[in-house]
Amino acid sequence: MPSQFAVVRAISSDAAELAAVAAETFPLACPPSATDADIADFITTVLSEARFTEYLAAPERTVLKAVGADGIIGYAILVDGTPDDPDVRAAVTLLPTVEISKLYVLPDRHGDGVSVALMTAALDHARALDAAGVWLGVNQENTRAQRFYAKHGFERVGTKTFLVGEQLHHDFVMQRAV
Repeated sequence: MPSQFAVVRAISSDAAELAAVAAETFPLACPPSATDADIADFITTVLSEARFTEYLAAPERTVLKAVGADGIIGYAILVDGTPDDPDVRAAVTLLPTVEISKLYVLPDRHGDGVSVALMTAALDHARALDAAGVWLGVNQENTRAQRFYAKHGFERVGTKTFLVGEQLHHDFVMQRAV
């Protein structure tokens, strides 16, 4: 039986542990063509402790953490407001919107309901802001994540590019009403 966990808002002192979880989980979502060097570059530039410190302090961002007996076992980063990317702006029709920028769970906790709890908390956050919808980007080769999002009511509405290190990847843009 899986151990218990709770989903709560992360605080500044969580930055190092969130970065460690990100470093372990991000490579799992990358397509096979992503190189180790590009993944490492992305982790260093986007998922470092310093970057999590910035995310935790940014007023338009909410970082949620799933905490189990051994510490943080998953996290989600939510971004309130209009998407910056023109491809995303063209695809997302449910406005105002919230982006689910990241949603990752440690591999040994897959299947324990952690990702569902993070998704539920993300949707609750969007509802509390009176958002009409939420959106996310998911790599076109990450069929496992796409199935999870579809199961939670997300539909493909467009595409966008996503830079990992030196490689440009192609993501589906998915959205759902809240």
